Amino acid sequence: MKMAQITLSYDAKNSLAKKTLAYILSLGIFKKVESSAIDLSLEEVKKGKTTTYKSVDDFFKNLEK
Repeated sequence: MKMAQITLSYDAKNSLAKKTLAYILSLGIFKKVESSAIDLSLEEVKKGKTTTYKSVDDFFKNLEK
């Protein structure tokens, strides 16, 4: 049996959204899937949140700023 996956986007500060998700999860029909570290890293690359340096020396020079 193949499981379908749903991705939700919501305002994490919205208490109604959080309560609704908690209720849905409490039914036991659905389960929350945590993203792995590699998935989060790949998502950061897609969003352009990474920095590239020409050398290690350039990296350390940037740390000194």
